[in-house]
Amino acid sequence: MSASPPLSIAFLAIGLGYVLGSIPFGLLFAWASGAGDVRKIGSGNIGATNVLRTGKKWAAAATLICDGAKGAAAVLIAKFLLMPGAEIFAALAAVLGHMFPIFLGFKGGKGVATFLGVSLALYWPVGLAVCATWLLAALIWRISSLSALIAIALSPIYFFGAGQRDYAPLALVLAALIFLMHRENIRRLLSGQEPRIGSKKTNSANA
Repeated sequence: MSASPPLSIAFLAIGLGYVLGSIPFGLLFAWASGAGDVRKIGSGNIGATNVLRTGKKWAAAATLICDGAKGAAAVLIAKFLLMPGAEIFAALAAVLGHMFPIFLGFKGGKGVATFLGVSLALYWPVGLAVCATWLLAALIWRISSLSALIAIALSPIYFFGAGQRDYAPLALVLAALIFLMHRENIRRLLSGQEPRIGSKKTNSANA
């Protein structure tokens, strides 16, 4: 089990993770693509799913990659430049930063892509398992939010089963936060109204 870092290191990791997580790549790439303010499109979310609704596929792909990369960067910097154990604090803060970015008045995305990046950086076999679960569920049900929720719900089990038991509680907390951010999607899923991938409906978001 990793030793708990001193409070000073923990706070430094939290600050690092939060600042990196707060970078609104979806907003930046949407502007760069000429699509305008993504917050005024579709669901108003800054994640890759809503950026895709602008029709700018490259911007959506870049958002997905960069939202994941900022989570991974926070974990790796904290782990290797601060100390082992600090990555747990950085990971939590990075996802919270994406959800509640200081640069956008604390109104951000839902944390899925950043969670995937965090998972890959914490322990890449589990990260790959989470990504594979997401893709498989998307192929079966073709509902983006459902696929993400299934993959993320299984992540604590994956970490625990892979022997990364320090990270399982973190994954459980992050999964709970992401489920909370998806509460409207969950309501639509239960009522059968959640749009499928490729649908013209624009009232849901994912990342």
